[in-house]
Amino acid sequence: MPSRLDDELSRLVSAGVLRQYQADALRDAADAEVAAALSERGRARPPEPAAPASVKPRTPPTATHSSALTEVLGYIGGALLLGAVALLTVANWGEMGRAARVSTGTSAAIILLGAAAVLGVVRRREQLSSALGSLGCCVAGFATYVAIEGETGRIAGVAVALALAGAGLWWLAGSSLLVATFAILAVGVLVITADVLTPDTGATNSAGIAGTGFILVAFVMTILGLFRDQVTAWSLAGAAMFSSSICWLIQERGEIMALAVGTAGPAALLVAYGRRHASAYAVVGCAILLVIWPTALYQLTDNMAGVAIGLVIASAVLLIAVLLLSRRGTKR
Repeated sequence: MPSRLDDELSRLVSAGVLRQYQADALRDAADAEVAAALSERGRARPPEPAAPASVKPRTPPTATHSSALTEVLGYIGGALLLGAVALLTVANWGEMGRAARVSTGTSAAIILLGAAAVLGVVRRREQLSSALGSLGCCVAGFATYVAIEGETGRIAGVAVALALAGAGLWWLAGSSLLVATFAILAVGVLVITADVLTPDTGATNSAGIAGTGFILVAFVMTILGLFRDQVTAWSLAGAAMFSSSICWLIQERGEIMALAVGTAGPAALLVAYGRRHASAYAVVGCAILLVIWPTALYQLTDNMAGVAIGLVIASAVLLIAVLLLSRRGTKR
């Protein structure tokens, strides 16, 4: 089976256009067609070919309105539970004791993670299970922070949430857990920068430290993309590179590093777009270029000419990339 068909089917499944069983059915049909063509080519045609045996096609399960309604109700239920916990804690945070705060967060986390685990065990509605699990990871991290408090509580909360998200990614394949993992890693970068790596006397390089941390987050998301939803993971890696560029723009004399990071990320995404043809790569890459280049050059030149130069360079890079990708697509 051609690898291009594999790539297209994976992209359609990741985008939600096809379900996994539909992609498997198309893949099986393509394999059957290729095998039939090869067998006909490798043998002489008989004078009176026998009638081909009828093969009963596999009938995919029909998506009913009840199953769709059940999934929608699951999303609504999880959102309502999270909203109720948020309203309860915000409205009564000052009046709630420590035990009440911990029990509220722990109960919500147990309900969300329990529902995700049940759906994962029965192997039904993996997207809903992934979404509930991602919410449960974040709530569990918040509950841990409330229980311990202080700098240690923030670090422990990030560690608990990240461990639960990692276990969910190992078990489930939904893209929601990738988004939750990215958010937890981003919060972890800020927490470690503020509570561990930045001295109490106040450091002038805290933004640069955070920028380096976001580069590590991009590397982690790139690795995860090799095993899970590649489009989502690599797009989030681009978002991490964008966050790193912003941190370097805040850092004193960090414009050159911001330009380097803001160029490497889009370049990798555009190369991935040329190979996988996923529009998310092009959108994220172009957005990074159009924001980072003009801003960094304006800070370097301290006048509007830097913005104009940045826009010209960014547009030239994008046009050259479009031309190269178009020529490559024409040759194919």
